[in-house]
Amino acid sequence: MAEALEQDYTEHQLNEVNAALSSGMFVHVRRMLQHMLPCDVALLLESSPPKARKILWQLVDVEIFGEVLEELSEDVRNGLISTMHPQKLADATGSMDDDDLVEVLRGLPDTIYQEVLGAMDSQDRTRAELALSYEEDTAGAIMSTDTVTLRPDVTVDVVLRYLRLKGELPDTTDTLYVVNKSDILIGEVLLTTLVTSGVNLAVKDILEENAEVIHADMVEVEVAKLFERHDWVSAPVVNDKGQLLGRITIDDVVDIIREEAEHSMMSMAGLDDDEDTFAPALKSTQRRSIWLGINLFTALMAAMVLNLFEATLDKLAVLAVLSAIVPSMGGVAGSQTLTLVIRGIAVGHINDANARWLLTKELAVGMMNGLIWAVLIAGVVAFWKSNLTLGLIIAFAMMMNMTAAGFSGVLIPLLLKRLNIDPALAGSVILTTVTDIVGIFAFLGTATYFMDSIL
Repeated sequence: MAEALEQDYTEHQLNEVNAALSSGMFVHVRRMLQHMLPCDVALLLESSPPKARKILWQLVDVEIFGEVLEELSEDVRNGLISTMHPQKLADATGSMDDDDLVEVLRGLPDTIYQEVLGAMDSQDRTRAELALSYEEDTAGAIMSTDTVTLRPDVTVDVVLRYLRLKGELPDTTDTLYVVNKSDILIGEVLLTTLVTSGVNLAVKDILEENAEVIHADMVEVEVAKLFERHDWVSAPVVNDKGQLLGRITIDDVVDIIREEAEHSMMSMAGLDDDEDTFAPALKSTQRRSIWLGINLFTALMAAMVLNLFEATLDKLAVLAVLSAIVPSMGGVAGSQTLTLVIRGIAVGHINDANARWLLTKELAVGMMNGLIWAVLIAGVVAFWKSNLTLGLIIAFAMMMNMTAAGFSGVLIPLLLKRLNIDPALAGSVILTTVTDIVGIFAFLGTATYFMDSIL
């Protein structure tokens, strides 16, 4: 219900803004944008065609440029950044969190990137260069340096007075980190523990030692798995020496999980997970042509196999009618297995220790499904065409292809993962090719062998 209301509200905002833009009421649109949250402004920009988006961006208050850029998808953000002066972009990134700053700067062309760095003040430039020193998609690249650190020998009373003097804490702060003079992490103190402890106690008396840490070079997907497993709100990031570098918070992890989900969904169609829905037609055509070309090549491979049985199809036209059934069923069965395995790989459920068991299990599922649907299709075809032999042939082909689909649905993503190729991107194309070729060859090859019995 709440999601429906939110969607209706967003649609109402979009319609109202579009109507005002069409009427040339730019001052009214500017006022509307001033009363909207940065996240809503970002959604409005992403929901607008390029021409309207450009006008809207010019009407957005420069004071919230950074907050809006943080909320935008990469494709939309890069399009808007390309229209901004380097100094204006440098001013906008000054208020960004480290992880968002890195994401913006990494998406810039080298020439603009250098200009933006040159336009930053020394503090922001140092912060940006430090954040960019870590590999992309690692804990170091997504961490924030806005941590509150304590010394073990100070009292709770001193800490509380310091926090009151500070006035505010970084967003999503549930833990304060205890370090020594070399910034090596000793432990952590939960805020709840701090405010409920005696004021005369020392920090070392209430800290939790051996706190779980994240190393700066850990890949972000593994970070997300740790947060999910331990129900963390935040976690410290350290280097090889154990020195505290920063922290990762739950909002960063939510972004990682969302991006991974979008990546898996979009990759299966050969699309980039950050692709702009309202990108120009030429740009979208160029991006999609590569994947369509790959699919055309695989389709030609299946057609070449089909061509091997041209003489058989000439003799018995009914085979052409039935030849699409077996590959189709195999493709669906294989896609079910493929999706399950890709998800298992993504969440860390599948590894070398259990891969063989999973392969055997899905092979058995494929055989059982093949048997069930083979019996059904045999009966249907035998009754429909009054030909028991033809029914048995398509049943055999169905059994073979469903078994191959289950086996391939596990083996293909595992092999692609071992070759460091994204299974979500390439798995479905390879699987479809396998099920098409096996299905056609099994059905028409068997039909050719038993042609005299069919006729």
